[in-house]
Amino acid sequence: MRIRLYTPVMQGKGHFDGGRITEQKPIGFPGEGSVINRIGPLYYWAWASTPEEGYIPPHPHYGFEILTYVLQGTSEHGDSLGTRSTIGEGGVQVIKAGSGVSHEERFLGPDMEGFQIWFEPDLKLEAKKQPAYEQYEADEFPVQAQNGSLVKQILGEGSPINLTAEARMWDVQLQPGHRYDHVLSKGKTLAALAVRGAGSWQEGEAHEEAFHERDFMLLTSEHEEQISLHAGDEPVRMMLIEVPERVSYGLLPKKY
Repeated sequence: MRIRLYTPVMQGKGHFDGGRITEQKPIGFPGEGSVINRIGPLYYWAWASTPEEGYIPPHPHYGFEILTYVLQGTSEHGDSLGTRSTIGEGGVQVIKAGSGVSHEERFLGPDMEGFQIWFEPDLKLEAKKQPAYEQYEADEFPVQAQNGSLVKQILGEGSPINLTAEARMWDVQLQPGHRYDHVLSKGKTLAALAVRGAGSWQEGEAHEEAFHERDFMLLTSEHEEQISLHAGDEPVRMMLIEVPERVSYGLLPKKY
């Protein structure tokens, strides 16, 4: 197991609506301060928050598959397809931008938090598709509860979301002193963001790597192996996204 850890100061920053919405960006655009600017088809990852309310006016997207996951509060979505929708805590909004779509967003608190994550499929093929919007409520996702852990499958086996880009995603919550076991696959990168709490990653009994709240980590292995996420003296909430290190199609250079 190899872990590369990026503290909050090594991640990007952003804001909208006069600072009403602020963002921490584990994976940002050039010039935003992120040390990491992409991982395979995982193109962008922003952690947005607003204490009360914030608005992002209409803007266009092309080709990308864009996922908004609400941690708490409410996200409102409107787009050029005529969609008007609202999603609450634990829900997901998905934009499949295809040949092009414009959308606007409003985040409502109190203390709203959510992720916006971009995945890059083969843009040459996606540009030929009609744009689409999909919405999923919190109770539509499979959840496994065992031994002090709660694991929600957002992308991958059992999830109602079907993306073209290859990716799996989990929302993992641990009680103090408990652990979650995960198989780290050869040829894949596991991106991990510590939303709440501090703890460690362990490989057997010989290798342990500590992390703190808001740290961003990239985990890789030269072979398939089981690793463990351990909570310390406080609850841990960790977001995990697994993507291939390489894809069979060309990826867009990040020039903007």
